[in-house]
Amino acid sequence: MALADPASCAKGSEDSSPFPDIIELNVGGQVYITRLPTLLSVPGSRLWQMFTQQSVRSLARDSKGRFFVDRDGFLFRYILDYMRDQQLVLPEHFPERGRLQREAEYFMLPELVKLLVPKLSEQNSLGDDPCQSDPEEPLGSAAATAAPPSTEGRRAGFITIGYRGSYTLGRDSQTDAKFRRVARIMVCGKTSLAKEVFGDTLNESRDPDRPPERYTSRYYLKFTFLEQAFDKLADAGFHMVACNSTGTCAFAHEQTDDRIWTSYTEYVFYRE
Repeated sequence: MALADPASCAKGSEDSSPFPDIIELNVGGQVYITRLPTLLSVPGSRLWQMFTQQSVRSLARDSKGRFFVDRDGFLFRYILDYMRDQQLVLPEHFPERGRLQREAEYFMLPELVKLLVPKLSEQNSLGDDPCQSDPEEPLGSAAATAAPPSTEGRRAGFITIGYRGSYTLGRDSQTDAKFRRVARIMVCGKTSLAKEVFGDTLNESRDPDRPPERYTSRYYLKFTFLEQAFDKLADAGFHMVACNSTGTCAFAHEQTDDRIWTSYTEYVFYRE
């Protein structure tokens, strides 16, 4: 009895797929176009399950009919690159290794997770674990003599911190001024540096998916303590090199002499 040609069997299996050969994906708002064999290149992965174990109708789609995946659209480019040739190639000084590892775990790519794990500890020192509390115990002799953190591999650059504040001052200048809390701390600078310093405390909703080598002036911090921002910059090796402030005054009410003072202040930090 003649055996079937394996190549013809594979071709028949591929032709029987209900999915087209060219797949359009919407991942977190970012559009990707790739071939079906690329998405099936890692058996057992989440994408492999989506396009082999599920029907076309069961998959979510956006308003233009593209298959929708509710994940980080910026980091998915590295997931897709890995699935093309099973190799990990990242930009120099890539600041989001920890987040990419999380994406690799979601897409069920264990080999990619292994490639990301060894350098994860290095990235933690750059802000992947934000807002840690200072130790309450007194530092021992070993901690006092510890070597300063290594600056090898750190790039030079500027980061500008800006905030707007206001307070109300009554007719009697001796009375206590009514200060308002700082509403938002803005961050300007190169995207890769901002993410390196502030990690998950950086709110990117106003400028999503900004490439690492581009500049942004729309990020802001999830906390409102200037001292906390200064501490993070100092820990990352930045030093303040300039600052400036402007202010305006307006009457709070027509019937009173209460005045509202509004100020905007910027601090410029630089790392050699």
